[in-house]
Amino acid sequence: MATATRTATINDPVGIHARPAAEFAQAATASGCAVTIAKQGGAPVNANSILSVMGLGIKQGDTIEITVDGENADSIADNLVATITKA
Repeated sequence: MATATRTATINDPVGIHARPAAEFAQAATASGCAVTIAKQGGAPVNANSILSVMGLGIKQGDTIEITVDGENADSIADNLVATITKA
């Protein structure tokens, strides 16, 4: 099984609030892979959970790390980064 990890910096002035957290969690769930997200240096949480993603308290300028385990992990990780960093 393939694993891919990506880091990204959040540019959205309000950080990751309800709407982007929901979009990200839905995309993670739809991927069919095991996906985690963490603030850099923090503990990873299940990316399928909107509340877990929001609970990270990600603000503008924070660096996040997304890890994907499963088929097509590289392309899924790239798509998830695009989902969470569009602003």
